[in-house]
Amino acid sequence: MLTRRIFASCALCAATGLYATAADGQATTPGIKRTILQQGDGPMDGYVTILARGDVPPGALVARHTHPGIETAMILTGGGTLSVAGQPDREVKTGDSFQIPTGTPHALQNGAEPTSIASTYVVEKGKPLATLAPA
Repeated sequence: MLTRRIFASCALCAATGLYATAADGQATTPGIKRTILQQGDGPMDGYVTILARGDVPPGALVARHTHPGIETAMILTGGGTLSVAGQPDREVKTGDSFQIPTGTPHALQNGAEPTSIASTYVVEKGKPLATLAPA
């Protein structure tokens, strides 16, 4: 099951130092690039809305993590297996969209092709955009 592989991969990455935290405190996974395209205050006090693009190399694992707010995303190219806590794993492909509730652990095992994802985050201001989730 993908969930077990993700847990094991996250634990292995954390133990070997392959999972790192960027200087701004955000969780990062080597080889995966997140580009902030736009950011603005709101929709209410204490929150910020961020539009970002994520690029994931073939076969890479986006380690199990959470966000301090809602993530709404669309697969622009590629695809893989999305694992969201409390839901069955599912395959996502170009054109598919999904929403991750606040604080919900999730991960993506990328397929054989590069994947690009457009994500909109509505998150608490001043908190790291992503944090490694425990196994």
